[in-house]
Amino acid sequence: MILLVPGCSRPANKPVVIGAKKFTESVILAEMGTQLARHSGAEARRDDLGSTPVLWRALEQGDIDAYVEYTGTIKRQILQDDPADLTEALAAHGVRVSRSLGFRNNYALGMRKDVAVAKGISKISDLRAHPELRGKFTHEFLDRPDGWPGLKQHYGLPQTNVASMNHTLAYRALVDKAIDVTELYTTDGEIAQYDLLVLEDDRHFFPTYEAVWLYRADLGERHPAVVDQLRRLEGRITEPMMQRMNAAVQESKQEEGAVASDFLKAELGISTSSSDGTRTGRVLVTTYEHLRLVVPSLLAAVLAAIPLGILAVRHPVLGKVVLAATGVLQTIPSLALLLFMIPVMMWLVGEGTGAPPAIAALFLYSLLPIVRNTYAGLTGIPAPLRESAEALGLPPFAILWRIELPLAAPTILAGVRTAAVINVGTATLGGFIGAGGYGRPILRGIDKFDIPLMLEGAIPAALLAIAIEALFGLVERVVAQRR
Repeated sequence: MILLVPGCSRPANKPVVIGAKKFTESVILAEMGTQLARHSGAEARRDDLGSTPVLWRALEQGDIDAYVEYTGTIKRQILQDDPADLTEALAAHGVRVSRSLGFRNNYALGMRKDVAVAKGISKISDLRAHPELRGKFTHEFLDRPDGWPGLKQHYGLPQTNVASMNHTLAYRALVDKAIDVTELYTTDGEIAQYDLLVLEDDRHFFPTYEAVWLYRADLGERHPAVVDQLRRLEGRITEPMMQRMNAAVQESKQEEGAVASDFLKAELGISTSSSDGTRTGRVLVTTYEHLRLVVPSLLAAVLAAIPLGILAVRHPVLGKVVLAATGVLQTIPSLALLLFMIPVMMWLVGEGTGAPPAIAALFLYSLLPIVRNTYAGLTGIPAPLRESAEALGLPPFAILWRIELPLAAPTILAGVRTAAVINVGTATLGGFIGAGGYGRPILRGIDKFDIPLMLEGAIPAALLAIAIEALFGLVERVVAQRR
């Protein structure tokens, strides 16, 4: 059934897709790539996905065509090796690599200068004398071999008060003295903005992180002009340039697309248009994307859940299994289910990121309230009504269609109503896997600490949930009056 849902099949003419991680620098660079691809004459779009593993999987599977990665990350996290020939190692995966874009964005640890001076800390090894320090790092840094686990072992660090936090929020917490140390990217504009101290990596743990394009080998065959345009950025971006662009987004709240356009015009003499558009235009686009996730998944759930509820009533033993299975699905964390559906949908439809896994996950989440309400509505019908229908000689299907389902309709509709409202909220998590919708501005707003951008997704999501609630309330009243 899911395979028939609109949005779960690969488009016939797929545009060039440039991927981005969910932090400012990656989005700016992906926006440059998208605009350069369009400048070459190709149809192109930008997909803001999640962490390195998600981007790499999407690149291997063909869900995206290119994205900017860092050499240290390629070696330590993706290949988990330090190959003699990086180009050859990536070619084995069907991936090509460009030369450096001209700057490094190395990992580092940072502290407030006044706190570091007071404790006599200037380098990472000094942290060994201060086990009481509180650290907050991104999820990815806490899991990566070139992140906290490897760093802690390499330096013998004793800190145990360590937890995960969004990168931008960790900067705010550091400035407010809510934490003592966090990881930095050396091109972050916040380093100068907050006058932070970058701790010296005195035992040389972190590798070099040169920014490079990773792109699929077949991109050169399908769109050679796009590859040529992307490689025009090789050696053109310096660290001060990247810091200024990051600061323009983080501090001045400029749009990433506008910052990318300004750079391309100044450095390459190319006049391009931003992908960001106006606020009204963005809300219309994200509303369409959100409905594209909610409506097909809900319709598919209704078509599957009502028969399952009927089956549960007709066959009580099997019904217990159905109710238990749908209940278990509801206990799986939303984000975990979304990520689980990536390989599943890749195997089923050949597309592992974007709308297909989000629609599939929302479909599964919608089953429980509809199945349970269908079961409750049918079992709540008084037995004498069924007996009267049987006495009149009505066949089982006629009893179900003409008597039982109409009587159970208000209860069933209440389940659909609940599923719809849950779907609207859960669909915002689709932004983590490039599914679009209201989750996209919410996540970008969190990353930039841009409250208006967060509200650009949060307010329409709330209004859509209220509208759906009101719509189903009206439908329920109409059905109740006709009974």
